[in-house]
Amino acid sequence: MNKKLKLWELDRVSDSEFKEQKKFPIIVILNEIRSLTNVGTFFRTCDSFNVEKIYLCGITATPPHREIQKTALGATESMDWEHRDSTIDLVNELKSQGVKICSIEQTEKTTLLQDVENFPQEKYALVFGNEVNGVDQDVIDASDYIIEIPQFGTKHSLNVSVCAGIVMWEFVRMLELKKV
Repeated sequence: MNKKLKLWELDRVSDSEFKEQKKFPIIVILNEIRSLTNVGTFFRTCDSFNVEKIYLCGITATPPHREIQKTALGATESMDWEHRDSTIDLVNELKSQGVKICSIEQTEKTTLLQDVENFPQEKYALVFGNEVNGVDQDVIDASDYIIEIPQFGTKHSLNVSVCAGIVMWEFVRMLELKKV
């Protein structure tokens, strides 16, 4: 028999230990995300994948908010986050610091998600766009990479927080393989 573990048996780090541990060199940028439950899910997913920081840009709601907390389950306390008015200004600031900007979007020329395993060992900012309009065009134009998740069904998009989990896992997997 393979016993299911209880939450207290998972031996997770505390919030204070989490804040002190070395993070993967990944920043997440939310570009005008309108759903508060999506924002909360981003916090929880970023905590799970040990991401450095979340930037909430433009209309993206910020904690504390009951609807964010519902899906974040406390991750707003463990994750380092900041609100910025302008996504493009933040992108340009991060680029000037050597961070590679990766917009998650469907464009004429993209890199398929599975190909990130060939990326160099660097610091990355993953930009996730608005649920209807996607990533702003000026941000796409400023990006080092445009990454697309291959899809095989009749729908042409995923929920942005589902997309985030898939993309973050692939980046963490790639960085872990390279022993960042």
